[in-house]
Amino acid sequence: RLMETCIINSPLGFTKITGDDDGIVSVTVLNSEEKITDIIPLELEDCVFQLQEYFDGKREVFDLKLNPEGTDFQKKVWNELLEIPFGKTIAYLELSKKLGDIKAIRAVANANGKNPIWIIIPCHRVIGSDGSLTGYAGGLSRKQWLLEHESPYKQSSLF
Repeated sequence: RLMETCIINSPLGFTKITGDDDGIVSVTVLNSEEKITDIIPLELEDCVFQLQEYFDGKREVFDLKLNPEGTDFQKKVWNELLEIPFGKTIAYLELSKKLGDIKAIRAVANANGKNPIWIIIPCHRVIGSDGSLTGYAGGLSRKQWLLEHESPYKQSSLF
């Protein structure tokens, strides 16, 4: 099937969005400079608009049709990630418990790392039991930015 793709700029770097009428398949942050898409495909307009609102601090909940490709287990984990509210975090251990298998923590962490839909499926909200940020496919500085962006306690500058 034919996938639509576009590249937008975000505060965290160039972002590639892929999807079609069945939903958004992937949102990825790129570590390189790319040409920004002039005309956003109709199927991706809503996603671009909602991400822009998110970065502008005007949106906390996404309302998009998602269609990530993955195993049944990965999809189960990603669906659970969608339940983590804006501004909240959950530990990998707690996430494993919610999925019904405390011993699956490694598999859960692995599925979390393979999340193809950056930000919208909020894998950045999963942290280590000790509160550490732990690994993040997009890089720890991006994870920290996202968590601070969503924090109800904004760091205000003194100067």
